[in-house]
Amino acid sequence: MKLEDVKTICVVGAGNMGHQIALGCALAGFKTACTDISQEMLDKAEGFARSYLPERVAKGKLSQEKADQALENIRFTTNLEDAAGDADFVIEAAVEKMVIKRKLFADLDRIAPPHAILATNSSYIVSSQVADATNRPDKVCNMHFFNPALVMKLVEVVQGPHTSEETAQVTMDLCARLGKTAVLLKKEIYGFLVNRILSALAQEALFLADMGIATPQEIDLAVTNALGHPMGPFRLMDLTGIDLAYYSAMERYQSSRDPKDKPSPLVVEKFVKGEWGKKTKKGYYTYE
Repeated sequence: MKLEDVKTICVVGAGNMGHQIALGCALAGFKTACTDISQEMLDKAEGFARSYLPERVAKGKLSQEKADQALENIRFTTNLEDAAGDADFVIEAAVEKMVIKRKLFADLDRIAPPHAILATNSSYIVSSQVADATNRPDKVCNMHFFNPALVMKLVEVVQGPHTSEETAQVTMDLCARLGKTAVLLKKEIYGFLVNRILSALAQEALFLADMGIATPQEIDLAVTNALGHPMGPFRLMDLTGIDLAYYSAMERYQSSRDPKDKPSPLVVEKFVKGEWGKKTKKGYYTYE
């Protein structure tokens, strides 16, 4: 299989990442199906596409012809069979819960054509943990986008021990077609490249906040003004989702059983309150 054989893409999950990944695929000329179990999420995703594209045209960043073509390329459905039944490439962008991902990959293996590549956009879960739920482990890999997916250029492609060279190459080539800069990890490692570096920073920031040494806002000010980061770790957590931080830490703890891997008390507090960041209008900051 080569990139030229990829005509149709299915994106599973219309949430924070999925809807932008799907629109990016449609903009790159692929027939794209975005699917989710929530009609409300799909309605929001379609609403975003219908507002984002005209805004890009108005700013001179996109031609009207390309905007019209992108809307023609993308569709939104709650029917997984309909979305993945003719897909050449599937990108899973569902919640960071192992049991859900394994069920999804088993379903996708049953539904998608035998030649289709099944990629996970997981931030931490390596694809070997879901590949054995399928009968095509050689066609399973990580394809990790960054938030917001339409803006951020980097994609981490992780080639697990089960992933074929062909699958890795097609995935790298697809990244290039989407206008992304891809890095290929030849070995699986928890958290990949960027999140391992970011998590070390975030863990220390959370420790400082949990200990009452400084507030999240003060820590963000220190990081942006002294280290030159575009945003601090707490503002970034609000953007990516405090629920994601909680689920990722819980997955790590359930795997390692090491108490230090448990989510921070501050993350747990925010998670329980439903203050998950920008998506809920409140996290470490309040959003209009």
